[in-house]
Amino acid sequence: MAFTFQINNDVVWEYDQKLLTKAEENIPELMETEIKPVRIVEKIPANQRSNDFSLLESQKDILALEKYTLGREESIILDLGDHYVGQFRIDIDSVGSPMDAPLYLRLKFAEVPSELYANSEDYDGWLSRSWIQEEFVHLDVLPATLKLPRRYSCRYVELTVIDTSPKWQASFRHPRFLAKSSVSMEQLPARTIEDDTLKEMYNISVKTLFDCMQTVFEDGPKRDRRLWLGDLRLQALANYYTFDDLSLVKRCLYLFGGMRTVEGKIPANVFTEPRLTPDDTFLFDYSLFFIASLYDYVEHTNDKSVLEDLYFVAKNAVDLALTQVDDAGRLVLTEDCPVFVDWSNDFDKATAGQAIMIYVLKRFLKLAERSNEREKPHYEEVLEKMIQFSTQHLFDPKQKQFIIERTNEVNIASQVWMVLAEVFDTPTNQAIMQTTVKNHFPIRGIATPYMYHHVVEALFLANCREEAIQLMKDYWGKMMDLGADTFWEAFKPEDLDFSPYGSPILNSYCHAWSCTPAYLIGKYLVEN
Repeated sequence: MAFTFQINNDVVWEYDQKLLTKAEENIPELMETEIKPVRIVEKIPANQRSNDFSLLESQKDILALEKYTLGREESIILDLGDHYVGQFRIDIDSVGSPMDAPLYLRLKFAEVPSELYANSEDYDGWLSRSWIQEEFVHLDVLPATLKLPRRYSCRYVELTVIDTSPKWQASFRHPRFLAKSSVSMEQLPARTIEDDTLKEMYNISVKTLFDCMQTVFEDGPKRDRRLWLGDLRLQALANYYTFDDLSLVKRCLYLFGGMRTVEGKIPANVFTEPRLTPDDTFLFDYSLFFIASLYDYVEHTNDKSVLEDLYFVAKNAVDLALTQVDDAGRLVLTEDCPVFVDWSNDFDKATAGQAIMIYVLKRFLKLAERSNEREKPHYEEVLEKMIQFSTQHLFDPKQKQFIIERTNEVNIASQVWMVLAEVFDTPTNQAIMQTTVKNHFPIRGIATPYMYHHVVEALFLANCREEAIQLMKDYWGKMMDLGADTFWEAFKPEDLDFSPYGSPILNSYCHAWSCTPAYLIGKYLVEN
């Protein structure tokens, strides 16, 4: 992990109340479903398990939960049967002699078993430990109904009695989880997917998206819980092929359009609680993806009113980005607004950034055409310069690969984004991706489904269908092999213990940018 916190206290924000009012008009009413645990499970001793992604089914019957009383340092793990987002409640009573001391209880909520095996006391990562889904509660009087106010993202709930007294034990009954989402599974279109692995992958991708669809498209319901532009673009694409909730997409577009700097810079993410607040973090490519997201929405809906409302936001974003393009058509990146591309900083991102600028500029020109933009020839001229610079100075025809201008470095991100930007025709792109597969597969050093998504889509776009399907099965399929109910924020098939935060207890195992197999399968593999 090589992300750096940005602190920009000198930013002056401009709030467009007209756009923010439209954002608020599209707040969804969350749907609630009561979920009851389906079984009791147990941890596998360290010397008997091959990895930390599995649990044993207990001999204890979930229907007889209240019979399994717990004393000091005793635990029980409830399995909800699937991943959910919401609030937890449980009825608790004392059994035995009179209650002569409070119940001291720990509750631990886990998306995957590895979080149960990890000790929160050992966490020493760079993200705040306040994200750990763990609660310590004192109950002075029993019986009582424990209603936890926080929202959790989990499948497993571990109840541990830290202490009672030697005279009595705690008894639990009627556990329930109030699951929430802005959509219903009944909204899904019928899909016929013949390949069993891809069918399961599609379903898990849909569940990932479902749990991330709250009052905005959250990046992760466990941690961050906010709206990021890079995630929004991918979530919206997956949404168009699944739930097709257009109001939620509009809300998110209006939120970004309504909170910009006085110069027109679009933040990388925004908060919605306790009030609408833009974050003082700026990423070059994320800001540009507002334009791509707007283009995708307009292409999908032909919603002229949204385009009319937000076109000027897109134009300002393009104009700001183009100030970093020199006369030769070269993008010159700056440290105050870095290009993200992927978490890893082990490769140079300049060529990928150039390609992203081209990719977005092409989509902006289509929006400009719809908006009768008078300055369209200017943008077309800049686009042609950028493409010409890329093909003449950044492409090595002998290697059939794009390079970094300063160092001649060849990396996978450069190839992928230049193919997605379509600076060459399909036969040339196919040769580039075939060379990429030969030279860069199996992929190493990249740990996000975000980047893997772009690799897969570049393969599809370059008519490398079989390679694209195989990569999906090798990557998302490996998560499935490990028991994933939803797809994860970070995953290295070559390193199952990988965490960008130093502990799986802070990893997000239901994450927005991981849901895209639903889009890839829907667009490239299923006839609609």
